[in-house]
Amino acid sequence: MHINSRPLALSPYEGLDVPTFTLSSRTLTDGAPMPESATARAGSLSPDLTWEGFPTHTASFMVTCFDPDAPTPAGWWHWTVLDIPASMTHLDAGAGASDLTLDGPAFHLRADTGDAAYFGAAPPPGDRPHRYVFTVHALDVDTLGLDDDATPTMASFVALEHTIARACLTVTHQA
Repeated sequence: MHINSRPLALSPYEGLDVPTFTLSSRTLTDGAPMPESATARAGSLSPDLTWEGFPTHTASFMVTCFDPDAPTPAGWWHWTVLDIPASMTHLDAGAGASDLTLDGPAFHLRADTGDAAYFGAAPPPGDRPHRYVFTVHALDVDTLGLDDDATPTMASFVALEHTIARACLTVTHQA
């Protein structure tokens, strides 16, 4: 099967309905192409993200970036940050470089590249545009109780029962 003829993947949170809140960015526009700076070819600079309007009883956040259109059975995790304190409602551009750029107990999990950092968009050349879903999950616990050996898939599984609201911003990129 040619990569352009495979079926379009579902949105990663389809059917996992929870209340929403607002996620914004100075560098990303929902539904628009990803800026070149956030691609792997340009150095994988993670975008700035700001969120507001989440439930008052939020205890922490988890931030992810997922490509459901990657030609794998499970998509591709580009970024996962756990244990972001509820008082932290912004990540600066470049915060995905390492744990040294994060405040408090927040830390990165290894992306599907194997590195504990943001990995920019890098769809196969000639493939259709891929969606990159940046998500902030408002959680009802201070920590998911995971360490940096956990996978993004495990973190998403554990977060599922603790997610009280979710905000997504989706951009596209084609090589």
